[in-house]
Amino acid sequence: MSALERKKVISVMSAVALMMGLTGASLFAGSQPVPQPATLDNHQPEPGSAHGGPMLRPFVMHHFETEKTETTKPQPQFVVADRVKQGEVLKVTLKNATGVQWGTPDFAYVTLAGRKARLFTQKNGDLLALMSVSIYEKPGVAPLSIYNAGGVPLKKFDITIEDGRYKTQNVSVSKGTAGLKPLPGELEAIQALKDKVSPVQYWEAPFISPTSDCQNSPYGVKRYHNGVSTGDYHKGVDLRSPAGRPIKAIAAGRVEISTMYRLHGGTVGLDHGQGVGSVYIHMSRLGVKAGDVVKKGQVIGYVGSTGFASGPHLHWGLYVSGLPVNPNQWIFGVPLCR
Repeated sequence: MSALERKKVISVMSAVALMMGLTGASLFAGSQPVPQPATLDNHQPEPGSAHGGPMLRPFVMHHFETEKTETTKPQPQFVVADRVKQGEVLKVTLKNATGVQWGTPDFAYVTLAGRKARLFTQKNGDLLALMSVSIYEKPGVAPLSIYNAGGVPLKKFDITIEDGRYKTQNVSVSKGTAGLKPLPGELEAIQALKDKVSPVQYWEAPFISPTSDCQNSPYGVKRYHNGVSTGDYHKGVDLRSPAGRPIKAIAAGRVEISTMYRLHGGTVGLDHGQGVGSVYIHMSRLGVKAGDVVKKGQVIGYVGSTGFASGPHLHWGLYVSGLPVNPNQWIFGVPLCR
């Protein structure tokens, strides 16, 4: 086989969505379709939308090897889907990353739409980059580029960024709640959690929902307060949880925040490692302290209505490399409230 042929993609295969990068499909294997609940304001979810249950649909999986050598050892091979929706995450996996060209593997990286994500070593020896896509990113085709530790480009091909088709939602806010201001350092602490990229991998898929309740406000809805546009969108998920209900960690992690804030109310923030973090707000009572390392499913606090909240519920958000992303891509089968 010629050198030119060796550089070409060795296989492109069709499959159902068993990997991340598709709205409504689980990021990891084991996904199955579930019935779609009704959306807010009597809107019906569109097939594959962020508001319906997880959907399965065909997509292209790229498999390609880097430069072959005369050896019996397995060659480095990337696996990545060819599309991702606004507000979601594209999973880029590198298998058999043992070549000299990689230098120190943990510092290899990928870029997409002006963002950069490191390839981290996983427990099975693969390298994994979680490329988050902004909800504001313009739909269309964008190049995904992969670089080794020395910054040498190894591969570039096109990824389709799809419209997330997020809805709108109006929220009634009292005058007293609307006037709440954050405590000094409150917003900075939350932002530091979002931006944290620690090398330790605490998390393992799949994640779990922090309570067993339905979503009364999903990720991505364009927010109105008392009929007036806020110019922003909902960066997490609201669960219709009663006061006092235990809140569980969606995955293992280290507690970075455990504080009663003014704007966010009772807040716990977890670093799950390698750029993944989660935050839980409006708690009535905190169940952990900063510095604790928690297991998936461990109780970290209790539902309340503290801070900017019109009633008891849990708001929780998921962040990957600093961007709020759609938790429904990571957690399967959480219905919308009817």
